[in-house]
Amino acid sequence: MPANDHKLEQAGNQLASQLSEAGLTMVTAESCTGGWVAKVLTDKAGSSAYVIGGLVTYSNEAKQALLGVTEASLVNHGAVSEPVVREMVAGALAATGASVAVSVSGVAGPGGGSDAKPVGTVWFAWGSDVETTEAVVQRFSGDREQVRRQAVLFALQGVSHFLEKA
Repeated sequence: MPANDHKLEQAGNQLASQLSEAGLTMVTAESCTGGWVAKVLTDKAGSSAYVIGGLVTYSNEAKQALLGVTEASLVNHGAVSEPVVREMVAGALAATGASVAVSVSGVAGPGGGSDAKPVGTVWFAWGSDVETTEAVVQRFSGDREQVRRQAVLFALQGVSHFLEKA
């Protein structure tokens, strides 16, 4: 198993333990990671006890239809933005009733970047409700696969840290 896969497995196992021990459920709302966060969480047998589901909302239309992301946020800020990932968390929680949600939206490359949002720019949010939702942006380097892998790891670790503080 490559070292990076081991890191993902460890982060997934840690988050799974935290969710299980606290009796919490989780939902993912993913764009550039294409369901990879949910995949890591569901690699473990028994994960249905803490994973409600995952929504892959790659297009803006899917973000609006499935998660209730507003057209105004998409037009004014773009899909890779703080307002959008916050709305993705709120929509995923509302759609599923999960205890906690994570959202990811970014520019994985190789194209699609801009001066303001270069390739490797990824926005994340996680929370249990609108008031507790935290959002953060990261810039990762590497090719598409490397950016996505780093984003999945960061998302898993971010939710773990969020739960530790809660």
